[in-house]
Amino acid sequence: MYTNRIKLQITAFITIIICNIAQGQTQLFDPTCIDSTRFSRTRSILNNLSVIKFEKKTFTTEAFNIPYRFLLPKNFNLSTKYPLVITFHNSSRMGNDNENQLEHLARTWIRDDIFHRFNCFVLAPQFQQRSSVYTQNTAGVLTASPSKEALLILTLIKNIEKDYPNIDLNRIYLIGYSMGASTAQNLMSLAPEKFAAMVSIAAVPDLSNLEKLKQKDIWLIHGEKDMDNPYIGSEILFKKLKGNNRLIFTTFKNLQHNNIVIPYLLTDELQKWLFSKHL
Repeated sequence: MYTNRIKLQITAFITIIICNIAQGQTQLFDPTCIDSTRFSRTRSILNNLSVIKFEKKTFTTEAFNIPYRFLLPKNFNLSTKYPLVITFHNSSRMGNDNENQLEHLARTWIRDDIFHRFNCFVLAPQFQQRSSVYTQNTAGVLTASPSKEALLILTLIKNIEKDYPNIDLNRIYLIGYSMGASTAQNLMSLAPEKFAAMVSIAAVPDLSNLEKLKQKDIWLIHGEKDMDNPYIGSEILFKKLKGNNRLIFTTFKNLQHNNIVIPYLLTDELQKWLFSKHL
């Protein structure tokens, strides 16, 4: 039995590291399964974290009020440069309470071990309506485009840079899940020169600026069993970005939309990858 278990572990490991390198990109296949116990325990750990470190703020324009939370680095020092992470929420977290956008992915940044080891600013805006709008293109592929609120995040970032001149402008990162991942892709497509790297989890793709995206550090993550934001969207984007050797596409063979973030919530994989990238 022990020998069989070792064989299974070796097989799983080999499956994870299978890479598609023919196009320049890297594709990883992960056989991870998430049972209900791990799902509930992981979410509970994040839900029980105090979010008091995230300051409540509001960005106001003539047409919109955008609530947002802002996290300062641990032992914030005005003479030190820090990265800025912008995290976008999924569609179930829309509103104006300035609370609900702190979903599990956003809360990873206040886990004690992450907060101590990855010093950065974190911006978590909340959208009252969809930040990314999905439509089918002429090929029948579901694609994403930014809302007016999402476009204003570029202005909000500029304002925050003025307030905090010690933001490292070479290390501004985008990360999001579901609608938030689509929003991250929207902003990367609009202003690729602004952002050092992006993690996109279970997105509907933005195919509007592919040539620029071929030069960016991008990590696409999707569950093959995703029926909400179809897996084929990330697969199409991956293929259209042929030649980008800075692109990683992780396919979880057994995960779907609601459990796709679970493998990363209690690790430091996303943080380590983002912090290794710069303009």
